[in-house]
Amino acid sequence: MSVLTTPVAEPATTSAAAPRLLRGVVADGGPVDLQAHLSTWGRLDPRRPGLHVLDELDRSGLAGHGGAAFPVGAKWRSVRDARGRPVVVANGAEGEPASAKDATLLTRVPHLVLDGASAAAATLGARRVVLYVPRRFAGDLARAVEERARLRLDPIAIEIVRATDAFLAGQESAVVNALNGRGVAVPSFTGRIPVRTRGVDGGPTLVHNVETLAHVALIARFGASWFRATGTEADPGTALLTVTGRYPRPVVLEAPLGTPLGQVLDLPGDATDTWSGALLGGYGGTWVSLDTLRALELSERSARSRGATLGPGVAVLLATSVCPLAEVARVVRYMHGQAAGQCGPCIHGLDGLDRAMHALAFRPEALAGTIAPIREYCELVDGRGACRHPDGVARFVRSACDVFSAEVSDHLRRGPCRRVTAPSVLPLRGPRPARGRPGRRR
Repeated sequence: MSVLTTPVAEPATTSAAAPRLLRGVVADGGPVDLQAHLSTWGRLDPRRPGLHVLDELDRSGLAGHGGAAFPVGAKWRSVRDARGRPVVVANGAEGEPASAKDATLLTRVPHLVLDGASAAAATLGARRVVLYVPRRFAGDLARAVEERARLRLDPIAIEIVRATDAFLAGQESAVVNALNGRGVAVPSFTGRIPVRTRGVDGGPTLVHNVETLAHVALIARFGASWFRATGTEADPGTALLTVTGRYPRPVVLEAPLGTPLGQVLDLPGDATDTWSGALLGGYGGTWVSLDTLRALELSERSARSRGATLGPGVAVLLATSVCPLAEVARVVRYMHGQAAGQCGPCIHGLDGLDRAMHALAFRPEALAGTIAPIREYCELVDGRGACRHPDGVARFVRSACDVFSAEVSDHLRRGPCRRVTAPSVLPLRGPRPARGRPGRRR
């Protein structure tokens, strides 16, 4: 994984230009250590009198960067106003295989994340602070926490809890369930009392994606006006985006919100000769055409205006050299295997959708000339699951059938294309799904 950043004209620590979160990060380099972090940003004392972090968050317009885009100030106030002393959770589980922004922050600028968690804990009077991260990062982060403890940077000791390596591990209620000792990180049923009111140990719980907390660390230092000096009035600040398929290997880049995505991705004029479509928001997200991609800005607001989402900050460009239906089928099989298994739509609906998508990609004759079964399975699971996992898979499949309608028609008429045997592009974690056996192309 490489890191790309927007060039900065001046090195002043209070510069509002991008990069912000990735300042000091060198592509393929190591982490920004504590000394370099303090040299760049200065010391943040979250216990300092007069540090009105919550008011600054309200004025900043910061929204969560974990996928929901909920206003951060409002979320903090709901936690503060609930009964009991809260728990603050820095969520770096990042179960989405197409995303690497959380991993980048945790391995390159961990102290920015830890500053944000401590600012939240001090502001809300938290009784616990938990850093919830994959096992592979736990050792280095433990050493970073110990180094901070020697300088008394954190008002509350930061605990490190290892997250399971699963797609749903980072979902807010799944994080809380894991911390409450359920063993497996599975989401709670939709409609339950929000974790902001009743979460870890039954108390109010603030769960924030680590990118959100990194932004909090800078707002706590420099204030709302500084934060709003880049981005747009409606979408201030910057965002991280994991980009796959544009460069020889995936990259994480930082850009001001509101920047046209065509500019962020540096799309050439003849992009359709190289890529057949783009995936926004990861495997619970939406496929879009390249024309739609060019029309969008880097913001959740812009994405939703076109029926898409940036989700956890993911953009994948799919090369014309691979079969999009085979790629979709492989991901659906993966998502079926990652389901919580708590309800019929997950157990039976995703199983049917998995089989139908594999048929379209590798054995289209089994569908008798129509994708009606695929659309029916999408309707059956959408909005009926115990959690939102089936909804995301349905959105992923529906949008693929629309954007790649020419490939759908071609498979139904002529059988699977030769590209189904091309090496897969969309990343998966854990055991890869079995490759379907393509039929013979006329």
